[in-house]
Amino acid sequence: MTACGGGNSGGVKPPPVTTYELTVDSADPASGVAITVSTPDNNAESNGTTSFTRTYDQGTSVTLTAPNASGTNGTVFSSWSGCTSTKGATCTVVINANETVTATYAAPLIMPTVTVTPAAASIARSQSLAVTITVSGGAGNPMPTGSVTLTSGSYTSAATTLTNGSAPITVPAETLAAGMPTLTATYTPDAASSTVYASAMGMSQGVTVNLQTTVAVNQAVAGPAVTDQLLGMNMAAWYDPTTSAIIPAFQAAGIKALRWPGGSWSDDYHWATNTLCGGAPNSNSTYPQFVSDLALAGSFDVALTADYGTDAACTGPGDPAEAAAWVADSIKLGLTVSHMTVGNEEYGSWETDMHAIKNDAATYAAATAGGTGYYAQIKAASPATLVGVSVNPGNNPPWDPIVLSAAKGSYDFVEFHYYPEGPGSESDTYLVQQAAQGLTTTLNQVKAELVTAGEPNTPIYVGEMGSVYSNPGKQSESITQGLYAGQMLGEMMNDGVVRATWWIGFGNCNGTAGNDSASLYGWQDFGAYNVFADGPTDAGCAGAGPIGTMSPTARAFQLFSNIAVNGENALTATVAGETVDVVAYAATHSGGTALFVFNRNQTTPEPVTISLSGTNASKGVTVITYSKAIYDQSQTNVWATPTTTAMGAQSLPLTLTLDPWSMNVVLLQ
Repeated sequence: MTACGGGNSGGVKPPPVTTYELTVDSADPASGVAITVSTPDNNAESNGTTSFTRTYDQGTSVTLTAPNASGTNGTVFSSWSGCTSTKGATCTVVINANETVTATYAAPLIMPTVTVTPAAASIARSQSLAVTITVSGGAGNPMPTGSVTLTSGSYTSAATTLTNGSAPITVPAETLAAGMPTLTATYTPDAASSTVYASAMGMSQGVTVNLQTTVAVNQAVAGPAVTDQLLGMNMAAWYDPTTSAIIPAFQAAGIKALRWPGGSWSDDYHWATNTLCGGAPNSNSTYPQFVSDLALAGSFDVALTADYGTDAACTGPGDPAEAAAWVADSIKLGLTVSHMTVGNEEYGSWETDMHAIKNDAATYAAATAGGTGYYAQIKAASPATLVGVSVNPGNNPPWDPIVLSAAKGSYDFVEFHYYPEGPGSESDTYLVQQAAQGLTTTLNQVKAELVTAGEPNTPIYVGEMGSVYSNPGKQSESITQGLYAGQMLGEMMNDGVVRATWWIGFGNCNGTAGNDSASLYGWQDFGAYNVFADGPTDAGCAGAGPIGTMSPTARAFQLFSNIAVNGENALTATVAGETVDVVAYAATHSGGTALFVFNRNQTTPEPVTISLSGTNASKGVTVITYSKAIYDQSQTNVWATPTTTAMGAQSLPLTLTLDPWSMNVVLLQ
């Protein structure tokens, strides 16, 4: 009998827990790989080195992590097998039976070298670009197979299959962005190479992509008359005008006009006695010798600067009668002086002036005007001689407004001098790309002053021009000043300047006193005002070549002589595209058209397309070029000449590639 409340107190026993073994193996190598086990087993064991086992209850989730490198034979992790799930080098297995997981290792994939080679370092955006992509596994390794794609900016090519480790891809025109984009190639191995090679990328050097540059010439509207009097040089009384090399050198460069007797010397020089207040001219620089041996012998037009600063005794101010006698004597010698300017730069304190009030605008105007002034006396002695006054817009104290108003009616032209740089502050970029255009800006100021004075359309003579106003250095011998000079000639043609004379033709070497900094481009370690060589006897500038050798600046005049032809007219040449690098000037030319086109980029060729309104063909095209590459020969004392290319008949528009830092005359019949 069972007691009250009694019974069986043992209950039902739970079933026993099932345990299983987890075997952790490795392949290549088969052992020795340290595996991290995040879940300790029933024996409190976790990490181990293959091969090893762990015991777990059924349903346990175990996480194992294999190292990236096996640590024994240089192989690297490839994959897990036997896992419930994997993620990279991590294996997760849920224990529901005896399980085996294996971490497989393999030899590391080779990172191939991808080389991207564009067919050109510089193109116009309108041009396509051929690119060769090569993929190399290195010596002793199999040739990679698979495909490559090419990208740059928003452009991506189609995948192209490698053949013998190489693939050509052509980037279409109008695809690459202007500037200097790079090209990136991506290699993707195929099944055969995927066990040997990893994916890889390679990048090209930057490719210069230029906007398509066009030069459009409007032939329908004629601009200012073209004159060969832009092709002028100063000469000075300190240099022997009987030197036999002068005339052939000037004629080879197309020089047509001269200015004499030489800048600031003009206000101290006395022509009748060939003397100078405070100095001594060359003994052969008598005025009759200058006329006979240079001016008449070379058929040069002559402008003189009258002495405003001193009288013949060097005790008082200039005498208009001396100037009048000078032009009168010229006629006796067989020369009519075309232009005579009253004094040289008398607005500046550096000029000799023995008037009671020195370098004064009102005094200057009074001496020019009136019945006994310079204008009246010079015109009486030589009616065909034009008489001019000096101008300098923005001068302090004011000069132009006073002179142009007070001397109104007593000047036939104005003379302006232009030197945009100061010594020691020269800049190639400024000189090549901006300085010449600055002349036009300043000439427009002169024109506005003439309008205000009631003398619009008064002719402008640029009596002196150069790059630096004093102490020239290596830039004066370089292609950079040549490019500036060429653009100056083009600007003056477009501006309607009637006459121009560069400072100076011969006889003004500056040696090593100027700026010869490495920041300026050039191969010479000396500078000079003169743009024709004085020869090896001029020790300071002996490296400029034999006497009469043309510097790049003289070459600019030589090229422009093909365009500065009397009877022709300037035309408007409009540049679109690379307007910083390319500038162009144009004129009619013997029934055809002539252009002066510049590439102002130091390193990059510029393709340009030239069109002429109303014309679709030329029966003959000639291109004359002077470039940096030609100038660079002077590094070995070779002063080479421009190149001339006869292209024959051509359809228009015409596409040319301009060399870096080059000036190019294009003659289209």
